[in-house]
Amino acid sequence: MARVNLLPWREAERRHRQREFVGITVAALSVTLLLGVAVHLVMGKRISNQEDRNQILRHQISLLDKQIREIQDLEKTKARLLARMDVIQQLQESRPEVVHLFDELVVDIPEGVYLTKVTQSGRSVVVDGLAQSNARVSAFMRNIEASKWIGNPSLMVIEHKNRAGAEMSHFQLRFQQLKPSSEQAEATT
Repeated sequence: MARVNLLPWREAERRHRQREFVGITVAALSVTLLLGVAVHLVMGKRISNQEDRNQILRHQISLLDKQIREIQDLEKTKARLLARMDVIQQLQESRPEVVHLFDELVVDIPEGVYLTKVTQSGRSVVVDGLAQSNARVSAFMRNIEASKWIGNPSLMVIEHKNRAGAEMSHFQLRFQQLKPSSEQAEATT
């Protein structure tokens, strides 16, 4: 029988498989490396794009912050103007009240009562005066109570003084200036 030596063929086949394995391994490593580089570049590009968007958003946010500060300043200015307008409105509304106060005082003061001083603080009015008798002070207080524009009289001081032969009572009276309803105010004007 003939002897065939298969060892060199097997050896050649083994070297051929080893070369294929090394080639496939090198190819796989190359593909993996290329994929890694590609993924790195794509992610770097995405990160760069996102940072650009973030920068644009930061810029827009800073612009909006400036606008918000301007709006807040405008709201403060508006609040101050509205407060001034309220004060002016209150002054406009209270302007005829002084006229009504003095008109009511003239109407309500009975004969024999003389006012020497009128002081107003807010809606509270204090009058100092002289009266020929305590009954005239009482009549003055009743007239104040019956008035639409003034009311709530309160006698603070009453002293009997002899002045130059005439006996007079010095008094101090407090009352409130009232704000009648709109129908009452229209009825008096």
